[in-house]
Amino acid sequence: MSEKEKMLNGEWHNANFDKELLAERNKAEILCHHFNMALPSSKEQTLALKELLNTEPPQGLTILSPVYFDYGSLTHFGEGTFVNHGCYFMDGGTINIGKNVFIGPFCGFYTASHPLKSAPRNEGLERALPITIGDNCWFGANVTVLQGVTIGNGCVIAAGSVINQDIPDNSLVAGVPATIKKQIAS
Repeated sequence: MSEKEKMLNGEWHNANFDKELLAERNKAEILCHHFNMALPSSKEQTLALKELLNTEPPQGLTILSPVYFDYGSLTHFGEGTFVNHGCYFMDGGTINIGKNVFIGPFCGFYTASHPLKSAPRNEGLERALPITIGDNCWFGANVTVLQGVTIGNGCVIAAGSVINQDIPDNSLVAGVPATIKKQIAS
């Protein structure tokens, strides 16, 4: 099994020294650079995003530069989603974002983790688990979402929160780590 197959299966894999994964991340870094340096809403920016995501961007998707992806093709956006400046998508595992999601500036979505022991960590091992976000969510500035988390529909995530566990539909969450502060009437 290749290191990429292990990555996509949520298994420990060599992310730092595998030539295939290094080449894919390098390509994504170049495409991010092209996107970030292009004039906003220009043909060049649109083409860079399309190649980065490896698909036609959904209707109404807005991504402001700068933005950063490890792979790009493993992040999927729903229609009408808005991504503010300075966001990072560490998409070794898939990141699925629903429709009409508002993502504030400097948010990070981190699918990867590393071994606690230094020897395997120094060998380049990591594990990536998916992140899933429902429709109609709002993320304040500087939110961190960690690997393996599912956030339900209609959630509001307060600025600066760190999400390390699943969040049910229509929840207002805040804090480090984030906790549910109240349910939002739908």
